[in-house]
Amino acid sequence: MKTVLKKATDPSRRLSTAVAKPATTSAAAEASTSQAAPAAEVPAAVEATKIPRSQIFAERAKKLGELYGLELQPSEWHKTEGHALRVEKPIRMRVHRKCHLCSTSFGLGKECPQCKHPRCKQCPRVPPKRTEAEKEESRKKRAAIIKERAEKAPIIPDWDPTPRKIVLKRPAKTGGQDLYYRKPRQRIRRTCCECERLFPGAKTCEGCQHFRCTDCPRDPPKKEKYPYGYPGDAPSARIGHYQCANCKHIFSSPPTDDPACVKCSHAKCDRLTPRKVEPEPDPEVLKSIQAKLENIKLK
Repeated sequence: MKTVLKKATDPSRRLSTAVAKPATTSAAAEASTSQAAPAAEVPAAVEATKIPRSQIFAERAKKLGELYGLELQPSEWHKTEGHALRVEKPIRMRVHRKCHLCSTSFGLGKECPQCKHPRCKQCPRVPPKRTEAEKEESRKKRAAIIKERAEKAPIIPDWDPTPRKIVLKRPAKTGGQDLYYRKPRQRIRRTCCECERLFPGAKTCEGCQHFRCTDCPRDPPKKEKYPYGYPGDAPSARIGHYQCANCKHIFSSPPTDDPACVKCSHAKCDRLTPRKVEPEPDPEVLKSIQAKLENIKLK
């Protein structure tokens, strides 16, 4: 007796039998609808337009970006294949009417469900109907908001970490080509040391065909950074800079085959090529910094 009652009250058995019956009925319904499907593929809708789903998701992503500053990619959405039917409907406001006798809201009919009073002009309307002055005031407020948003656009954060090149430009006053902002650059001019003629952008002088060397003056000069000549120049034929291999002494003398060091008389010193030299720190500046650090120390 217990076994029979247990089988009868077992919920899993009830579910299995209950699911088995609708499965057969649903299979039969699908078979019948599959046969009748080609007859009506798209339901007849009033003013319905067929648009791709990707367009709908693109509009939603744009609105979310304008509201919250989010940047959504199409791959982050669900499946956007296929088309959808869109019905354009005018924007409507829900209007409720209340009975002026018992303050009960009217339903779909024009008769009060409680006191059976027929709806009349005395029954209040929620929201109340606006006057022409209120409508004009609303138009002015809307125009002011649109103007303020156009002048003071909201700052939308950019979550893209990739660096972007910002081009600053403004339209020309004469209506020609736009004006682009560029960093100021200093024009460097080199003068030939033999005929005192400006180099035309090349390393060969047009007047005397002299190749640009370390003696050719530079405007503006930078002898502190380039005391042995500027990079790209040919060695000078008048004076050369040498460094002794023994005592590391740097000296200048006319170019010879075996230059001798002035300090240790060592011959065959290496000639220095044009290069950039970092200036040595000023000892007075170092002393002032050390004095300041001594004053900061706590006793």
